[in-house]
Amino acid sequence: MKKAKRLGIKPLIPTIKIKECSLDNNEFPGWHGTTIVGVKKGGKVVIAGDGQVSLGQTVIKGSARKVRKLSPGGHDVIAGFAGSTADAFTLLERLEAKLEASPGQLARASVELAKDWRTDKYLQKLEAMLIVTDGDLLLIITGAGDVLEPEHDIAAIGSGGNFALAAARAMMDSDLDAHTIATKAMSIAAEICVYTNGNLTVESL
Repeated sequence: MKKAKRLGIKPLIPTIKIKECSLDNNEFPGWHGTTIVGVKKGGKVVIAGDGQVSLGQTVIKGSARKVRKLSPGGHDVIAGFAGSTADAFTLLERLEAKLEASPGQLARASVELAKDWRTDKYLQKLEAMLIVTDGDLLLIITGAGDVLEPEHDIAAIGSGGNFALAAARAMMDSDLDAHTIATKAMSIAAEICVYTNGNLTVESL
């Protein structure tokens, strides 16, 4: 009697792949500031920003100053930033240098900064946006090389920017002044956006 042949069946063992945690600096979430709004009305320009700085999903600081007054060449300029805080400070230094080279010419300095930002290999890696004003112009500067003068005399950037923009637009036809519109818009954004708080820094020209 012939012996029955054994069936060579190999057990199916599921393979579990474990993804290694990388500590590459490129994956570091970075410190991020959030919401800035600028309002131009009645011959006055106001830029307001909240105080929250986040590291990923964690709130690191609630009282940061993301709106700064600069005086390069004796001409006052206000700048507010959203995005990576370290990158924003680098851009503010570059903007100040451009303004010192072209005193009183905010538009020219902004275009020069945007040009460098778009073409310089180091600056291309920076992740931030700026709202700037000299009391006359109100501009948004982006890393795509854009310098934009917003419609309706309102500019807003950051995580809560759309909320602040919508709120400010709704109040522009009222009797409220630029300062009140900017602060009320930021308060509304803070109530809606989890990355925005009510600790405001406000500067005006």
